[in-house]
Amino acid sequence: MSLDQYYLLGRSGLRVSPLALGTMNFGTGGFHAAYGKTAEEARPIFRRYLEAGGNFIDTADFYTAGESEAILGDLIAEAKVRDRVVLTTKFTNSVDPGDPNAGGNGRKHMIRAVEASLRRLRTDHIDLFLLHTWDRVTPVEEVVRTFDDLTRAGKIRYAGLSDVPGWYAARAQTYAEAHSLVPMVSLQLPYSLIDRTIELEHVAMARTLGFGVTAWSPLGGGFLTGKYRRAGEGLAGDGRLGGGAPSGRSWTDHEWRLLATVESVADTLGVTMAQVAVNWVATRPGVASAIVGASSAAQLDATLAALDFELPPDLRVRLDEASAVPPPSLYRMFTPGYQSWLVSPGVKVGDKPTGYDPATRNWEQATTR
Repeated sequence: MSLDQYYLLGRSGLRVSPLALGTMNFGTGGFHAAYGKTAEEARPIFRRYLEAGGNFIDTADFYTAGESEAILGDLIAEAKVRDRVVLTTKFTNSVDPGDPNAGGNGRKHMIRAVEASLRRLRTDHIDLFLLHTWDRVTPVEEVVRTFDDLTRAGKIRYAGLSDVPGWYAARAQTYAEAHSLVPMVSLQLPYSLIDRTIELEHVAMARTLGFGVTAWSPLGGGFLTGKYRRAGEGLAGDGRLGGGAPSGRSWTDHEWRLLATVESVADTLGVTMAQVAVNWVATRPGVASAIVGASSAAQLDATLAALDFELPPDLRVRLDEASAVPPPSLYRMFTPGYQSWLVSPGVKVGDKPTGYDPATRNWEQATTR
């Protein structure tokens, strides 16, 4: 298993692995302490990812109260791979409760956050700097101009967004284009067989405006691994979701039927349910990379093997149909059924013929004789 193929991130020249290493569990402090790993435990995970050819590393200043960045800084320096890796970190969440400017997306906090991340990561620049979450109040123009200033100052190489409404991302990108400011190249969002919400707006917007989608939680918080079983309206199993769903979340019949389909597809292919789920996300339209975490090097190896096979068309259709949720409200008007009924009745209309925009590959394709 290897990650020796790289793809451009959005409308940029930045080459990244199709699976990114998520490091939210690097460190034992703060919000993520319950499942955190010490530096010694994180080292073999990090090294195995590099050995497999991976180059896309994801963290945030908020993860394990800054420990994730600090551990990564040490591991990158130790392995002498700073120029090789594409180092991503994020800002928004407060690092000093009680201080109104220690969180959010204002210029003051953005600059404070980037400087603090640079110190913890032991580097002079961040390859990809993301707004972590829409804060609902900061003008988007302020965010975009600060991204531009940080890029021109050499503090960051590329900018991006995470967990924002579709309209916000569209406004940010069009403002940058209109004012000749640096564009955003990445849009990090939750995406999995169990949560396809971003298909309503975000994916089409991202493909149109030059964002590469990086999908977090491709395993649906672990639900799609198959290690949980139904227990009333909740679930039981050894993991973060076990012992009852967090925040009172209940699991629907639709989701349990989906899980059964994932299990059936995995059995047919002779792979794990987790590998099926990750493969599906990593090969979806608009997705540049799927973010995967690991509790050990062995678990990471199993996850990386998700790219060692292709989902046959018939099995992909089964997964698509089992995970599909009927579009709500006005989104029904944008479906092929509605459009062929009222917009283009009696004719077949599409945007481009098959093969119009083939992918570019700078490597030899395997041939059979």
